[in-house]
Amino acid sequence: MSAEIQQPDLADAISQAKQQLDAHTYETVQWHFHESSGSPFWLEKKAQLKFDPLTEVKGFDDLKKFPLFEDDWLRGGPVRRWVPKALDGKPTYVFETGGTTGVPKSRVVIDDFRIDYEMFSDTLPDEYFPRGANWLMLGPSGPRRLRLAVEHLCQHRGGISFCIDLDPRWVVKLIKKGWMDHLEEYKKHCIDQAITILTADHDIKCMFTTPKLLESLAYGLAEQGTSIQEVGITGIFSGGTEFTPQWTRFCVEELLGGPTEESGVYMTPTYGNTLMGLACSRPVTADEDYKISYYAPQPRAVVEVVDFDDHTLVVPPAGTGRVKLYTLTKEFFVPGFLERDEGEREAPYVKYPWDGVSGVRPYHKIASQTTVGVY
Repeated sequence: MSAEIQQPDLADAISQAKQQLDAHTYETVQWHFHESSGSPFWLEKKAQLKFDPLTEVKGFDDLKKFPLFEDDWLRGGPVRRWVPKALDGKPTYVFETGGTTGVPKSRVVIDDFRIDYEMFSDTLPDEYFPRGANWLMLGPSGPRRLRLAVEHLCQHRGGISFCIDLDPRWVVKLIKKGWMDHLEEYKKHCIDQAITILTADHDIKCMFTTPKLLESLAYGLAEQGTSIQEVGITGIFSGGTEFTPQWTRFCVEELLGGPTEESGVYMTPTYGNTLMGLACSRPVTADEDYKISYYAPQPRAVVEVVDFDDHTLVVPPAGTGRVKLYTLTKEFFVPGFLERDEGEREAPYVKYPWDGVSGVRPYHKIASQTTVGVY
């Protein structure tokens, strides 16, 4: 298809996505700030605002009227203040983030994790993530959304999910204490669990893992004379701050046996968290030097790359800035939150006709304070 034909298609898609986002934003704000449906937290916060969200938020750009969302609001309870009145009484989960020091942040969830991962499922190629195949969840367990989310993804695609026991808070404590021998033993303990499952004839073809654990798994399998391909894995989805073009090249060429067409193993990076959900990446190819560009699942979540000094300003295309997140679902509303990440603004393309972000890395002003752990 010629560029002359592609551009109008992309322009139309961008325009339609913007209209959809504006309409979705309006509906979300009406839901969260109406007395009959909103959560106790936002109904109380409404009285402190200098504007009326019900009459003054017509579209996405109007969210700039809100102050930044503060993650400390999620530390401590009562957690039920976040449950919208219209969803009261439904079975509710609480997922935590962090928690290595102090009170962890908590988010209530009803169906968002299922919806997010069903949307993500639609982006996975069946050739490498076969319907009905079993999965291995090689990542953090405990009060995090990942374990249940990956399990639902697997079940949604018709399979059964296996998982290991991994406490990332203990990993971070070991790193901070400098107990590197203990860290290596704990990592080996986790990898041993994974290898036991993968070599037990469970017909596992797909998996979630983090870059560091994927690398350790590949080495652990090699010590036993086998490999990720030989144990039957064909599709891997992964996520974490260690996902860089350099690491991706190393992983594809050294750990997975070459590009997908040669090795038969497909890997897709993701960028996500308990607040946002899951941002998918454009296909990562050697032709683009393994560049990784993420696109949020609009209109349910939006990612902007904003000026370091003024979070209301989006940087120019290809510009560098801080990652700003918005969450717009009936369960959870975040009208702008500054992530602990920075990156470059990426242009829309046909599959994801809205801005993306590449080169995601810890925000430079706090990078030295960040402990990566298993991610």
